[in-house]
Amino acid sequence: MSATIADPRSPFSAPRRRGPNLEKWGWVYMRASGLVLVVLIFGHLFVNLLTGDGIHQIDFAFVAGKLSSPFWQWWDVAMLWLALIHGGNGMRTIVNDYVTHATTRRVLVWAIWIVSGFLILLGTLVVFTFDPCLGVTSDSVMWEVCQ
Repeated sequence: MSATIADPRSPFSAPRRRGPNLEKWGWVYMRASGLVLVVLIFGHLFVNLLTGDGIHQIDFAFVAGKLSSPFWQWWDVAMLWLALIHGGNGMRTIVNDYVTHATTRRVLVWAIWIVSGFLILLGTLVVFTFDPCLGVTSDSVMWEVCQ
C-alpha cells in the first residue's frame, strides 16, 4: 500500500484544543473592524475636509464644537477603539509570525496590548472630558465664549 495521510482519529494526529479558537476570532475581528473603520474614517475625512470651508475650517473651535456633540464623541471613540485594537492585533500577528523565541514573543505581545490599552484609555478620557474652557483667563480670546 502506498503512503497515505494519517487517519484524523489516529493517535499520531495533533490533539484538538478545547475552548474558543482565539486565532479564528482575531481573523474575523480584523475583517469586520476593517470594514467598519473604512466607513468611520471616510466619514471623518468627509466631514472634516469636504464640508463647510474644507481644511480652512479646522481649528481649535472646530474641534471643540465637534467634541461637544455626543454623536461625534462616540464616532471618534469608536474609530479610536477599533483602530487601536485592529492595529494591536495586526502587530501581534506580525510578532507571532517573525519572533521565534517564546519569551521574547510573550513580552512583545504583552507590551503591544499594554500600550494599546493605555492609548485607548487616554484617548477615551480626552474625548469625553474635553473642556475648551479649561484654563481660560480674562485676557484669552476664548473668554467671551466660556462665560
